[in-house]
Amino acid sequence: MASSRNWLFDVFPSFSGEDVRQTFLSHLLKELDRKLISAFKDSEIKKSQSIGPELEQAIRDSRIAVVIFSKNYASSSWCLDELLEIKKCKDIFGQLVIPIFYRLDPTHVRKQTGDFGEVFDKTCHNKTEEKKNQWKQALTDVANIHGYHSRNWGNEAKMIEHIANDVLNKFLSTTSKDFNDFVGIDDHIAKMSVLLHMECEEVRMVGIWGSSGIGKTTIARALFSRLSRHFQSSIFIDRAFISKSMEIYSRGNPDDYNMKLNLQRNFLSEILDKKDININHLGSLGERLKCHKVLIIIDDLDDQVVLDTLAGQAQWFGRGSRIIAITKDKHILTAHGINHIYEVKLPSEKLALKILCQSAFRKNTPPHGYMELACEVVERVDSLPLGLTVLGSHLRGKDKEYWLGQLSRLRKGIDGKIHKTLRVSYDGLNNKEDKALFRHIACLFNYAGIIEIKKLLADSDLDVNMGLRNLNDKSLIQIRRQTVVMHSLLQEMGKEVVRSQSNEPGEREFLTDSKDICNFVSSHLLSFQGSRNVLGISLNKDEIDEKDELYVHNSAYKGMRNLRFLNIYTNQSMTKDRLHLLEGLDYLPPKLRLLSWDRYPMRCMPSKFCPKYLVKLKMQGSKLEKLWEGIGNLTCLDYMDLSESENLKEIPDLSLATNLKTLNLSGCSSLVDLPLSIRNLNKLMTLEMSGCINLRTLPSGINLQSLVSVDLRKCSELNSFPDISTNISDLDLNETAIEEIPSNLRLQNLVSLRMERIKSERLWASVQSLAALMTALTPLLTKLYLSNITSLVELPSSFQNLNKLEQLRITECIYLETLPTGMNIESLDYLDLSGCTRLRSFPEISTNISTINLNNTGIEEVPSWIENFSKLRFLYMRKCFKLKCVSLNICKIKQLEKADFTVSRIHSNKASWCDSPSAVVMETDNVHIHRTLPAPKEASSSTYVPKLYLKFVNCFILSQEALLQELSVLKGLIFPGEEVPSYFTHRSIGCSLTIPLLHNSLSVPFFRFRACAMVELDLRLYPLSPYIVIQICCRFSDRFGNSFQSFGQPHSFTPYHQKGSHLFIFDCRLLLNRDNATPDELNYNQVCIEFRIIEDRSIFILKGCGIRIFEDHCPSPDNQPGKPHI
Repeated sequence: MASSRNWLFDVFPSFSGEDVRQTFLSHLLKELDRKLISAFKDSEIKKSQSIGPELEQAIRDSRIAVVIFSKNYASSSWCLDELLEIKKCKDIFGQLVIPIFYRLDPTHVRKQTGDFGEVFDKTCHNKTEEKKNQWKQALTDVANIHGYHSRNWGNEAKMIEHIANDVLNKFLSTTSKDFNDFVGIDDHIAKMSVLLHMECEEVRMVGIWGSSGIGKTTIARALFSRLSRHFQSSIFIDRAFISKSMEIYSRGNPDDYNMKLNLQRNFLSEILDKKDININHLGSLGERLKCHKVLIIIDDLDDQVVLDTLAGQAQWFGRGSRIIAITKDKHILTAHGINHIYEVKLPSEKLALKILCQSAFRKNTPPHGYMELACEVVERVDSLPLGLTVLGSHLRGKDKEYWLGQLSRLRKGIDGKIHKTLRVSYDGLNNKEDKALFRHIACLFNYAGIIEIKKLLADSDLDVNMGLRNLNDKSLIQIRRQTVVMHSLLQEMGKEVVRSQSNEPGEREFLTDSKDICNFVSSHLLSFQGSRNVLGISLNKDEIDEKDELYVHNSAYKGMRNLRFLNIYTNQSMTKDRLHLLEGLDYLPPKLRLLSWDRYPMRCMPSKFCPKYLVKLKMQGSKLEKLWEGIGNLTCLDYMDLSESENLKEIPDLSLATNLKTLNLSGCSSLVDLPLSIRNLNKLMTLEMSGCINLRTLPSGINLQSLVSVDLRKCSELNSFPDISTNISDLDLNETAIEEIPSNLRLQNLVSLRMERIKSERLWASVQSLAALMTALTPLLTKLYLSNITSLVELPSSFQNLNKLEQLRITECIYLETLPTGMNIESLDYLDLSGCTRLRSFPEISTNISTINLNNTGIEEVPSWIENFSKLRFLYMRKCFKLKCVSLNICKIKQLEKADFTVSRIHSNKASWCDSPSAVVMETDNVHIHRTLPAPKEASSSTYVPKLYLKFVNCFILSQEALLQELSVLKGLIFPGEEVPSYFTHRSIGCSLTIPLLHNSLSVPFFRFRACAMVELDLRLYPLSPYIVIQICCRFSDRFGNSFQSFGQPHSFTPYHQKGSHLFIFDCRLLLNRDNATPDELNYNQVCIEFRIIEDRSIFILKGCGIRIFEDHCPSPDNQPGKPHI
């Protein structure tokens, strides 16, 4: 059998060089290389009249032969002799053979007829009868094997990819199956193949880097299994090998010379398969291996010395050698000069679910009733492969009750085996400072910004910059957009490290577990006396048991003089607060740098609290009426958030808060004004005051140079334009009562302005306000939102000067009639003119727009030049009651995803086609165009996803035949009808029909047709606007009863208030020839086509159906549908 031999090559390609070497073959070899599949290359072998022993041996040493039959294949006796040898190896050694018929009919090869037969006959001239018969038999036998016919593939690149995957699957089926069930291994292999660059003869070192439990070792072992046969010698070095080699020196200097010699000695013994190797100096390794092509994989590296000792220099190894180093510590790789590094990242949720299911159920999806449980397991372990496989194997074969019990345990802590694995990463940190920073992040600062962490730890001895870099290099954290992110399992491990510091919570540096804190309470009277070791408390009030009430003593924090971080939070704003301060709070520690307390229950802070070191104050939803009396020492304060504190009446004097950058007072509905002391906030950048409904004035005449963002939304009593800074870039005045715009207003840095739904009628009563505003705006503006401008009749031409404008919203301007002509703001991406009921003409303001909202306007026509809007994705024209004509040129916009004309009516009594064949006039309650969602990746090879749907629901005067002819442009259509049109050549009452199949239609991989479903909505059962999902199922069968099913992509529609029956028409493409069989081997003679309504709640009635088969079964998905059979 094939699996019993040692193969030198994975693939031997047999081909005619003049036909395919520079085209098809070169692309196929490149794809095979990408998948780390080695193919024999004959570029250095001189061709003769017959194949020599070197080529014969290459065929015998190949696991799979790929024979590419082409026009001139039979013109070469060399190719025909190769074929004889391939047939012999197939019969004797079990060699696998894959034929490819490249622009050639397989029957011509099998029977030696046609052009191929003529070429073959010329080659047979002067050959013996025996040789001719041998060649004939080989051609017939190989051509009868299931293979690939290029004419069945509209896309050659996809065919090549399919062939390479087929080769890989056949190759994997004959080799070790240890990694067949490793979900996603092919993606990892493909990415590693780029870095390994196997076709290059240089010595290359590659790193695999990632956190513990993420799958690095599994990837490395899969690589070793697939690559080792390509090298003279190979070795996989794991931690056990390294530990054993260094064991006797472990108590001494790890850089000991003798230790390195012993490591090299053991290494050479293994890779050369020789015992008792003697070496006297460290250069011996290079001397022994400099002529050997070797594969060396070193797993779980945590010591630079090991890598330097075993793979110090590339010159130590022979040409083509590959050294792969696996580590959690990126610094080890970069310090060694390894630049080709593959970072292993967490799998997607979809892949994570597959990993769990493979481990727990031995299949890719959970059984019925287990989906919700499996998804929670994935969520609890945050998609970490180690956690998924460990828990999956533990849960294998268990019932739901057991799963629920284990999930309950999992919510409380991580599995012991997982914890042990992750703890190794923490223990491997080189210094105490990095370990301390890790614990701070795990207990307090996960998902915090880097800048915030630096500020909060500025008074500590920790080097935050270096520490974050070290933790990131060792895969213990990730830095995403300047935010520190720690995997939830690593975070739980870090908390467990802190819990192990002492059995007494008060002796630990951080308290984070609600039960620990509750257990620390004597008679539920919380007091932290004698807890000087505690640096931080992070309490999630939601985790306090519902049966408990937690009462905090007024002197609770007096014994915690070293407390620096206090974070008491909730994620459920509507739940009852179970933490109480019955006697108030007399004391807060003086060293606090973080004070965050959601729904703080007191009216003021402790009178003796000194906020001298406070960096961040966050008291969202508090009962505070004021903070404290007098001027607080707030020199360190950077961030103050008192949002949703509805009782807050005054802000303290902020004269000393000279480092404050963010002040959030949004939702402080009792606040009337701001103190004049804010003029001292020279570093203030953000002022949030939205929803301060009683705020009447802001300090004026001050210019805070650093202030860039001001949010005054819903400050409904604010009637004067804020005069607080000329450097503001983002200003939101929505729903304020601004009465006028100062004539001297200058906003030189303004980027975004929102002034919608202004409460005062005076503001837009005259055109002067808009003129003053346009004068104040600068070309830097990118977003402008205005509404209800009663004086606006024509949009000022000065809008043309806003040449960086990206979003423009001018809504509910009921007197706006025209837009400037010839205007083209190239930067404009979003335009909203909804509610401008007198606007008649379609806007020509920019052709780069992606979204246009014209709901409830007076637009009469969507013109033919809409096709110039090449980037348009969304068009909204609901309730456009004067709309008369929509050009079907809209369907030429490739980016268009949705166009909605719901409840649009015209005044004419009769609908007909416009003079332009690409336009349609309609009388309609609902016209809706949308694109379907992309097909799932796994369905892409077997289904055709229509790109665009046009709906004419309740359009009872439209010409069906005319619309059907337009389907060469559109991808789908809905219109009213009480019967399936005669356009569809196969029709039936009900939801299914059976039709005969022509034999020649089986020579293509896809079955393509246009489908029609006649559906009625029962409004008595469901009076609202449901959506309907229709899916096609085809069952192909032969006269012997053999059959298989193929499913089409589900099509989703929203019919709204449908009246009577409507026809849903769409194109389908389903996989037909799933095994790449030849036409002679496909004997299906009929197909039963069933229309299924998904999400059916007995509100839809499928009354009839029909199909029309396409002549061209295999167009490119990017092309329009082929012409149907007449």
